[in-house]
Amino acid sequence: MTSTLLFGSVAALDQLPATVVIGEKTTVESHAEALPHLSSLKQDVVHELLSAIFDGTTESLAHHYKLPSGSRTSLFVSTFGSELSRNNAPIRGDLVTSTLQKTVPKSGDVRIIVLLKSANQAVTAAVGVSRAFPLYTRKTAKSSDRKIHVELRTVDGSSVDNARIQIISNGVRFASRLVDTTPFELNTDTYLEEVKAVHARLASHGVELTIIRDRELEQGGFGGLWGVGKGADHPPALAILSYKPADAKLTMAWVGKGIIYDTGGLTIKGKDGMPGMKTDMGGSAAVLAGFEAAILSGCKHNLYGLLCLAENAVDSRSFKNDDILTIYSGKTVEINNTDAEGRLVLGDGVAYATKHLNPDIVIDIATLTGAQFITTGKAHCGVLSNNEELERTIIAAGKRSGDLGFPILYAPELLSVAKMYPSEVADMKNSVKDRMNAQCSAAGHFVEQHLVGDHWKEGARGRWAHIDIAAPSVSNERGTGFGVSLFVELAHTL
Repeated sequence: MTSTLLFGSVAALDQLPATVVIGEKTTVESHAEALPHLSSLKQDVVHELLSAIFDGTTESLAHHYKLPSGSRTSLFVSTFGSELSRNNAPIRGDLVTSTLQKTVPKSGDVRIIVLLKSANQAVTAAVGVSRAFPLYTRKTAKSSDRKIHVELRTVDGSSVDNARIQIISNGVRFASRLVDTTPFELNTDTYLEEVKAVHARLASHGVELTIIRDRELEQGGFGGLWGVGKGADHPPALAILSYKPADAKLTMAWVGKGIIYDTGGLTIKGKDGMPGMKTDMGGSAAVLAGFEAAILSGCKHNLYGLLCLAENAVDSRSFKNDDILTIYSGKTVEINNTDAEGRLVLGDGVAYATKHLNPDIVIDIATLTGAQFITTGKAHCGVLSNNEELERTIIAAGKRSGDLGFPILYAPELLSVAKMYPSEVADMKNSVKDRMNAQCSAAGHFVEQHLVGDHWKEGARGRWAHIDIAAPSVSNERGTGFGVSLFVELAHTL
């Protein structure tokens, strides 16, 4: 069963077979009059319904009611907690998702009303709704597309920008579909078709597309992408989407890790570590979907989206431990772990961006380290930046967008390449020597080494951030589309 999400209010309640109302318990309880059609019901029925929700014995109740038209519909009301810390969004987006997954009927068109205190909760709520209805499925049960009408209703009367929210929702679901797609279907060839489709959809906005692929990467000095991807049947690629609106005063480059499938290479993952590695391209999915959503929602900046696409495969042609790769930055890397491949392709990506695109801001995003789970948890991405103001901006944008983040240690003097990645024969190795010393940050500092130019040092002109989304990019074995909403927010606030 797939679903089309449509944001904005619909007409009469009885047009659809089911209506689902969700909200924070305190909001629903104090604004029961905002619930659809309760005013037409007898007070004892309303009392029974709300009592069942609020007395602590249950958080969800379904009733069937005869509406004035004589048609029959179902009303579902479900609430969730409102406890929030300073490190969370204005509403629990994760609870919006889980509540809808438990409450919404499995078939038929439905109307969802999310009761909000104010419009500042709207984007996070919309992202939560979007994650409850992923697009990708290969279940064989008969299914047909259904329409889910979503109304974000504020009790304080503040207005919600449904058009922008629809764009963000579409982007979140697009990115999650890419992440969920099996590697049998999604390879570098078919991924590039997705990129070309985005390019076509944005043609009227003047977006340009450059693709550097296969032997062109080897000949062009992209040692990371070529080295990691040369062992696969489908060759690696660097795709660059460019958007240059008139009167732009800021240039941003977003660089996404797109490892289509990660076997670990010759340092092969085990039977427990390899399943799920179709998701190792979540950073590139966030860049692709976020790029489209940012432009459709009115981005005023020069914007580049770079997708570093490769499959880390096992083959006689695969790169090997003890190989030395030359990254596009010109720096050499001795391979001591072929399963630390993401930083190699990102190195090429950020080097190309800083060498050729003259960006003011570079943000790379990747499912980079298992250490991120430990460093910032499953809900928050890790944010490493050479600029404290940019770091704060990303964290604040994460709270507004529902894509939560938390700073990780920026200390290149303590986590230097010489200390963390020492090599006797190259500029650095690709996997840390000391696995008990801020691995998540050290991986980001590896990528930082390949920013070309002295103006990318801390305190200099160039602003750079590394975002590790290894944990929040997936939830319950489904892609979350993490990063799309964050990128849209940054496109409009930086």
